[in-house]
Amino acid sequence: MSAGSDACASAALAALVARGETVAAAESLTGGLVAAELTAAPGASRSVRGSVTAYATEVKAAVLGVDEELLGARGAVDGGVALEMARGVRKLLGADWGLATTGVAGPETQDGKPVGTVFVAAAGPDGRSRVQELSLDGDRSRIRSESVRAVLELLLNELTENVGAKDTEHNGGNGCLQP
Repeated sequence: MSAGSDACASAALAALVARGETVAAAESLTGGLVAAELTAAPGASRSVRGSVTAYATEVKAAVLGVDEELLGARGAVDGGVALEMARGVRKLLGADWGLATTGVAGPETQDGKPVGTVFVAAAGPDGRSRVQELSLDGDRSRIRSESVRAVLELLLNELTENVGAKDTEHNGGNGCLQP
């Protein structure tokens, strides 16, 4: 991954530890990279509950509880699906915060969505949640790594209540909390 993802993971974990809270991840296009980034940080075991790689659409419904009608109507690459994934993994693994990634890393479109369309979500205590749509450029590897950075940055923004965060971004950023 990138130095930006490393910084985001470390900062988010420090914020979680300070708050006495935990996190779990539900991943599709990132295939476990969010969990790998979180658990690479020292002290991760104090806050990371686990992860589910729900690559197949059926797994999103069967394991994470994503509404089958929503999946049928909108496909797996959708903000509502990302939010239900985040809420589902939060409940399934008993975490304070749930993260989710779903999107199209390429090389082909999916569900009518172009390569680089990604949704990341964070769901937390008291119904607090946020979904972010990304339009990323680059090859499959870059799209996946930028998706990891974006979901970790979203979590950090939620934990630190960064009200200046954007809802949509293009081409990602250069690191954690960078414009």
